Amino acid sequence: MLLLESFGLALALSVDSLVVSTTSAFKSRMPFRKGLLMATVFALCQGLFPLLGALLGEVCRTFVAAIDHWIAFGLLCLVGGKMIWDAFHETEADDTLDVTRFRTMCLLGVATSIDAFVVGVGFGLDSTLAETLVTVLVILGVTWVASLVGVILGKHSIPIPEKAATVVAGLVLIGLGTYTLLEHLVL
Repeated sequence: MLLLESFGLALALSVDSLVVSTTSAFKSRMPFRKGLLMATVFALCQGLFPLLGALLGEVCRTFVAAIDHWIAFGLLCLVGGKMIWDAFHETEADDTLDVTRFRTMCLLGVATSIDAFVVGVGFGLDSTLAETLVTVLVILGVTWVASLVGVILGKHSIPIPEKAATVVAGLVLIGLGTYTLLEHLVL
């Protein structure tokens, strides 16, 4: 996976963390040091989950080598499509959670990273270990910055266009899946 693809993937996957950190900082008026902790927890989860998914994909690679590009395409399109679906179908948020608690931050980090696990399986099927590690580091860094920006926006009561950001993120994932498929079919 090229660095530009890794960066696009990281931006798409970090949208959930950006939205949750903005909302959390706005609703709780958390101190900045708690915001730093939240950004770190989200980044670690967002980096760990695709790595775990990639390891699973690596184990399965020999069994699905002939169709790995179709699986990567399907997983990326599935996650991207789900993101677009979620943008237009709101779910009720639980306002009773204390987002300044470490345990709650970890739960939110896991919740925002499940899609990263699925994406990780896809590039575990299709990428080398070195490419996977570079992508994971890019995801970790981008998520940390996006989450910290979210905390700053939330502390200053600056809204973000959540629906538009989620749709764009979903389209980026679908585009990456399509690119992966075309790369294998054409070359």
